[in-house]
Amino acid sequence: MTDIFSKKKRSAVMAAVRSRGNKATELRLVAIFRAHGITGWRRHRPIFGHPDFVFPVLKLAVFVDGCFWHGCPIHGTHPKQHAAFWEKKFATNRARDRLVTRTLRARGWRVVRIWEHALRRKHERRLLDRLHNAGL
Repeated sequence: MTDIFSKKKRSAVMAAVRSRGNKATELRLVAIFRAHGITGWRRHRPIFGHPDFVFPVLKLAVFVDGCFWHGCPIHGTHPKQHAAFWEKKFATNRARDRLVTRTLRARGWRVVRIWEHALRRKHERRLLDRLHNAGL
């Protein structure tokens, strides 16, 4: 089916769409926090890079990176159609992630990045160890 918008207009329409993250993965981490008595976290705080969870007292920012969008080396897939576009998109996302992490650390924050697949129950102990090592 042909697009009813020009390429420029379609780009503008898509750029105007704002998401609030991957709700299912964030809610899975909320469930893990609650099940293990981890408190002090907040969501949707106006902090550089828009962390998924912020522990303000600890100055700890937690990001849950989706395997597809952030290019997980284990589970990330690469669409065959428009491959050049997608490779550029994934590379841009990874570069932005590095910039956000470096900037927050330079501002005195600790940063934890969690892959989406690390939220599975079989990886929960390892995830809890990482969070504990980060100060929780």
